[in-house]
Amino acid sequence: MSDNKIDKKHVSNNSSSNDSLSSSELSFSAPSAVNQQKRNFLIAATAGVGALGAAAVAVPFVGSMLPSERAKAAGAPVEVDISKIQPGTMMTAEWRGQPVWIINRTDEMTAELAKHDDELSDPNCEVAQQPAYCKNAGRSIKPNIAVVVGICTHLGCSPTEKLQAGGDMGENWTGGFFCPCHGSKFDLAGRVFKGSPAPINLVVPPYQYLSETTVLIGDDTKAEA
Repeated sequence: MSDNKIDKKHVSNNSSSNDSLSSSELSFSAPSAVNQQKRNFLIAATAGVGALGAAAVAVPFVGSMLPSERAKAAGAPVEVDISKIQPGTMMTAEWRGQPVWIINRTDEMTAELAKHDDELSDPNCEVAQQPAYCKNAGRSIKPNIAVVVGICTHLGCSPTEKLQAGGDMGENWTGGFFCPCHGSKFDLAGRVFKGSPAPINLVVPPYQYLSETTVLIGDDTKAEA
């Protein structure tokens, strides 16, 4: 009988312990308002840091897509001082990564341009390789100054200057340019001779005079003949 007796004090103690545990469990499952605010703050802070990290990664990526200052400068107009080009000589400028020849033709050189039209593929500049204001025998704004891109229209080589008459080009040569790659020949206006591999004349870029001694290559908004 003594084994079957219920220890009321023990039961009471266990009951109190269970009640205490239940209260403790409830306190964990139902966080206070203060704790909830902290949790919300941590979530927001973490999201903000993640957004900043994504932005930091995106900025260099977007920056790499924008043209560099050097790239923009490569296509910008170029001012060239032509005051020191002696008659019968030339200088080379650079525009868009290409050589641009500026030739100071003598009166004799200019006069020769009209004497060999029958030897040229496009003497009247019918192919639009020059601005409208340069569609003339000299392919220039001023008769003595020619501005021509020094790239052969065959395969993109750079021809050699042969400005003087005769010489190693033969007695009938009146001056111009010779492309050693495949033998194309151009006169002092950049017009191609018949029989050359190059199909069309050299390019005359857009340009204008800022003064008597300064040429702006790449911009002809105020070009005057």
